[in-house]
Amino acid sequence: MLTLPFLRPIALKHHAMKYSASSPTTNSKTSRFDGLSLDDRNPEFIKLLLPLWEWLYRYYFRVQSDGWHHLPNSGKMLVVGSHNGGLAAPDMFMFLYEWFHRYGTEKLAYGLMHPTVWQVSPEIASMAVQCGALKASPKMAIAALRRNATVLVYPGGAQDVFRPHYLRDRIYFAGRKGFIKLALREEVPIVPIVSHGAHDTLIVLADVYEQLKQLHEWGMPWLFGIDPVVFPVYLGLPWGLGIGPLPNLPLPVQIRTRVCEPIVFEKYGNAAAGDRDYVDACFNLVTTKMQQELDCLIGN
Repeated sequence: MLTLPFLRPIALKHHAMKYSASSPTTNSKTSRFDGLSLDDRNPEFIKLLLPLWEWLYRYYFRVQSDGWHHLPNSGKMLVVGSHNGGLAAPDMFMFLYEWFHRYGTEKLAYGLMHPTVWQVSPEIASMAVQCGALKASPKMAIAALRRNATVLVYPGGAQDVFRPHYLRDRIYFAGRKGFIKLALREEVPIVPIVSHGAHDTLIVLADVYEQLKQLHEWGMPWLFGIDPVVFPVYLGLPWGLGIGPLPNLPLPVQIRTRVCEPIVFEKYGNAAAGDRDYVDACFNLVTTKMQQELDCLIGN
């Protein structure tokens, strides 16, 4: 979970600030929606968003979805997806809508969100937290899983969501394997989700972050003092030509999603998580199966 631009409406923003938050470690109210508490998730706030998400699901993106029978009926799980479509990430929101539509807002589900969101827009971060966003870290993921919750993670992060258009049909996690170690340590199945169409809601021409990073090392400051991690050049609304990780309005392209069969590894535990070769093998297994499912989804 990278960011939540579909939570921008002023009415929702006003409603979001009504709720207080507490830290899971201190039980104090000194920190509001910092992504470090499992108790800030707000089912009533999620219900406010469902009509908007339903309209987008049915009429704007005309979502087709299958494979939901693969989800276990109970127990903790790690749902792993590929990020698509820029900061709007429409396939993520459409998956969340269908999850809440099927299982209700009370069933515990959390998503890991990049810490930069709290720096860039605390208001959006506070609304995301009420939808179940946690600051991405092993500590918070483990806490959620040990509460027997579902945890949603997009390992590729910003590099995935802004990958060039020619990679739109590829599973791209930028080599990040922390989610594998998490699943092995906490002994949970991985449920992959794939989608097609969302990365056509903008056209990413290139990522020039490495060039900008070199200029930064020569003395050019980052805007607002924040390392953007990526610096895409893309075609899309509302800018026409977008330069940098700017929010985008997704084009009304049909999105198809698929929930894949859970992946259960042969070995679990700390020893398995500490075995680099085994972690690599598990990572290759997950990405290979996801690519096969995505190829099948595209072919159909």
